[in-house]
Amino acid sequence: MTQTRARGQKAGTQRPARRSHSRSVKLTGRGAVIALFAASFLGLLIAAPTGWSAFADVIFVMTCGLVACYTRVSGLRWVAVCPPLAFCAGTVLAQALTAPDGFSAAAGVLLTLGGSAPWLFAGTGLTVAIALGRGSRPEIPVLGDLREAVRDTRPRADRWRRR
Repeated sequence: MTQTRARGQKAGTQRPARRSHSRSVKLTGRGAVIALFAASFLGLLIAAPTGWSAFADVIFVMTCGLVACYTRVSGLRWVAVCPPLAFCAGTVLAQALTAPDGFSAAAGVLLTLGGSAPWLFAGTGLTVAIALGRGSRPEIPVLGDLREAVRDTRPRADRWRRR
């Protein structure tokens, strides 16, 4: 067997293995909400002149899934709550830019939200399911306070002893 060595390296020493720098992208909660808003807005802008309303809806659901997968666990609470809000904000902005007048913009917002309601439910449900699957367990402070209140009202053993 023949050994080769690189310049400046002693014979018999091994090089450390190269580490691959393939870190996946992790979004913060705010970054994920902004990405969701931007995708909704751009999808609606493309759908407005072409009439492909399903295009914007499919883009929204796909973005919901991607954002839920690539967000840090600490930011998943933001992501689970914001899909309908981001889509609504994107709809308002897209209608404000493409509608000829205020009444048409208001009617367009209502018609778009009404027509996209099943897709909004699907995207929000997908986001919540992925967030729960990734380990986001929301803490409900009211339940914590309730547990402490129940502990305080339980009778203690020393109260029931005979004196």
